[in-house]
Amino acid sequence: MNILIIADVVARPGRLAVLDRIQSLREEYKIDIALMNGENVAGGFSITPALADELFKSGFDVMTSGNHIFDKPEIIPYLEKNLRLVRPANYPPDTPGSGLFIGEVGGCKIAVLNLLGRVFMPAVDDPFRIAEEKIKSIPDDVKIRLVDFHAEATSEKYAMGWFLAGKVSAVYGSHTHVPTADERILEGGTAYITDVGMTGSYAGVIGMEKNQIIERFRKIPARRPDHAKGDVWICAIVVEIDEATGKARKITRLRLEHQD
Repeated sequence: MNILIIADVVARPGRLAVLDRIQSLREEYKIDIALMNGENVAGGFSITPALADELFKSGFDVMTSGNHIFDKPEIIPYLEKNLRLVRPANYPPDTPGSGLFIGEVGGCKIAVLNLLGRVFMPAVDDPFRIAEEKIKSIPDDVKIRLVDFHAEATSEKYAMGWFLAGKVSAVYGSHTHVPTADERILEGGTAYITDVGMTGSYAGVIGMEKNQIIERFRKIPARRPDHAKGDVWICAIVVEIDEATGKARKITRLRLEHQD
C-alpha cells in the first residue's frame, strides 16, 4: 500500500497546487490513501468548512492540522461532524473534534493520530503520554497507523519517532515549513522524517510575505502577514506499507516545483 502525505499546505498558492496535482500524483505514485496537513489553508491560518470540503472532494482522504486549527471559529462545528479533519489530540479533553481518526479508507482500516509538540509551542498536554494512550485505544486489526507530530523542535520530533518506533507505521513531522532530508525506516518498521516541509510559496518566509515578516523580526508593529506568491513547491512523502503487518517498507521524499 502506498500512502501520500503532503506537507503543510499554505494559503492560496499551496491550495491551488494540490488541487491541481492531487489526481496526477495519485496516479503517478499509485497512491491508495492521500493525507495532507490543512492548518494553514485559509490565507495561512486555519481552514474553513468550504475549503475543507473542496480538498476532500479533490482526492484527499484525511487531513491533519496543528496549532492554528482554531484560528477561524467557523471550523469548530465542522470538526465535530467531519472526523476526517483531525486536530491535535493533546488539547484539553473537551476540545471540539477528535485527535484520532480510525476508519476505513479505500477498503483499508487506518488510524491517523495528530499531536502537538510542547517546545516553543502553546501549552498543551504531554504528547508522549497522549500518544501512548491513543495508540493503545486503536483496535488490533487496524494495522496502518500514521502520526503527524506538529512540533517546532527537531529533538522533540526525533524523540517521538524513537518513542513510537515499532508501534506505528509512520511518524512524520510538520509545523516548521522546512523539509528535512532525514527520511528513514526506524527499527520495528516505522517510517520517519523530522519535517515533511511546506506546500506553498517559497518566495517569502515559510509561506508568508517576506517584507512583512522582516518587519516583525525588526520589532516594527505589523499586522498579520499576507501569504507570499510565486516559487511554489509541493513537498510530500510517499510511504510504502505492508498492509498485513502495518510496517513501513520504504519512505520517499518529494519536492516538486509547481507553476502557479
